[in-house]
Amino acid sequence: MVFIRQVLLLSTTLALLLLLISSVWLPQGDQRECGFAWQPCLSVYSQAPPPPGVSEKWAELHGDTPLVKDCPGQSFQARRLLQYLRSSLDDDGDILLEPYLLSWDQLLNFMESLGTMVGFFSQKVREKIMLIRELSLKHGAKAHGKSADASQRPTPAAFELSNQAYRSVRSMVEAELKAGVVNFSYRTDSGCRTLLRLHRSLLWLKLMLEGLSEGADGGRLKTPGELSRDKGPRWRLELVFSACEPERLVNFGRRWRRGVKPDEDEILTFRDRHKPLEAAEIVFLALPERDYFLKLVCVQTQQEATPILRIIIQALTLVHTQTQRILAEHELLELP
Repeated sequence: MVFIRQVLLLSTTLALLLLLISSVWLPQGDQRECGFAWQPCLSVYSQAPPPPGVSEKWAELHGDTPLVKDCPGQSFQARRLLQYLRSSLDDDGDILLEPYLLSWDQLLNFMESLGTMVGFFSQKVREKIMLIRELSLKHGAKAHGKSADASQRPTPAAFELSNQAYRSVRSMVEAELKAGVVNFSYRTDSGCRTLLRLHRSLLWLKLMLEGLSEGADGGRLKTPGELSRDKGPRWRLELVFSACEPERLVNFGRRWRRGVKPDEDEILTFRDRHKPLEAAEIVFLALPERDYFLKLVCVQTQQEATPILRIIIQALTLVHTQTQRILAEHELLELP
């Protein structure tokens, strides 16, 4: 009996001790009272909930959206673009370069379908995409003690994620800054500078799609040229800044307004002496009518196109915001 009493007493004592410890270390009162006397601050209690990751943002984006269909017989596919944009977003706040560049392949298909003038600028974008892929191949070959064949055009399959330096935007930025190939005073063919130009072009495309997603104004849809003027000077200048060669637009503007359409050789030959603002506006005057954009996303009406365009716009915004944050962290937004 004595032994049983001792066991019961010991069990009761331990239970009371555990209860005391629990009551002491559990958070009491509100968050302002923690940290005093026997009320320690627990991180679980005091910290705000973490912001949603990329997966949650993407799920929210597509929670109530129509199905984006494939469009047979055309090179631009909105569904593939969204797939690549989603794949490029990393939950750690990074952008994976391979799917990012694959999404640009789809955006190039979109741009080149808009006619000669936008096609001219898309060629400059294509050169930038190729440059980043070539830099990745050269870096990978150098790391393995081999020489990269510059004459062989890199393909998406050759642009491997195993190349750690060019695996993502952040890894590329850190590797190039460490190697000293980024210059803040003059132009260099670095991946960082090239990415910055693509980054600006992505903003231009997003702004253009925002205009095209708008409904009728006063019973009629605005033409791309009208949208350009309504959006303001900064909106129109993004295209010129991304291409970085506004001087090539030249007398094209004057001739276009007279109804004479120059061929590609003339576009490349003439040298523009006018303001970049005028050049950018001319590009929008040369864009197809709104009905043409509806066909690119496989719909018949503006009402059907608007939600699809908004999906694409929001996806582009996620990628642009994440890229902007990385470039800003390393003060790369003003590279020459």
